[in-house]
Amino acid sequence: MKDAIQQRLNNRGQVGIGTLIVFIAMVLVAAIAAGVLINTAGFLQSKSEQTGQDSSAQVSNRVQVVSGFGNVTDAEDVDYINLTVMRGSGSDDINLSTATIEWIGPNKATTLVSGDINDVDSTDSTHFNVSDIKDQDGSAPVLNSQDDRFTISMNAGAIGGNNLGEGETVELKLTTQYGAVTLYRASIPQSLSQESAVTV
Repeated sequence: MKDAIQQRLNNRGQVGIGTLIVFIAMVLVAAIAAGVLINTAGFLQSKSEQTGQDSSAQVSNRVQVVSGFGNVTDAEDVDYINLTVMRGSGSDDINLSTATIEWIGPNKATTLVSGDINDVDSTDSTHFNVSDIKDQDGSAPVLNSQDDRFTISMNAGAIGGNNLGEGETVELKLTTQYGAVTLYRASIPQSLSQESAVTV
C-alpha cells in the first residue's frame, strides 16, 4: 500500500516537472517571437520614414524654369536653347552639375549631362552647360538661394544633328539629384525672320 502511494506521488511529481518544462519552453518561444516582431516593426518603420522622405524630396526639390529663349542664326534657325532656372519654392539646395536633361527633339532623343561650368563651348551632343546670371555667394552650379538665377544652355545643332527650324518643338525633362522632375516644352516660333533671339 505504501509503495503504491509513493509511486503515485512520484508520477505526479514527474507530470508537474514536465508541465513546468513545457511552460518555460512556451514562454521562451513567445519571447523570441515578440523580439522578432519588435525588430521587424522597427525596420519597417525606418523604411517607411525613408520612403516618405524620398517621396517628399522628389516632389519638392525641383528646378523652376523662369524663361526660355533660343539663339537665332543668320540662316534663320536656332542653334542654342537656353533656359533660365531657379530653385523651386521649398526645395533644398540643387546641384545642377549632377542633374540630367532628357532631350526629345524632332530629330533625336538623348540624355544630357553637365559640361564645364561657365564654359558654353562644353555644350555638345551629350552635354549641357550651366552659367550664373545672379549668384551672390558664388555657389554655381548649386542653387542654394531663392534669388539664384542660372542659365542652362544646350547646343541644338550638335544634339539633333541640325539646328531647330521654324515651328519645331523640343520636349525637355530636367531631373535633379533628388529625382525631382521638371518638364519644359521649347517651341520655336513660326517665323524667325529678322530675329537674333526668340522666346521658346
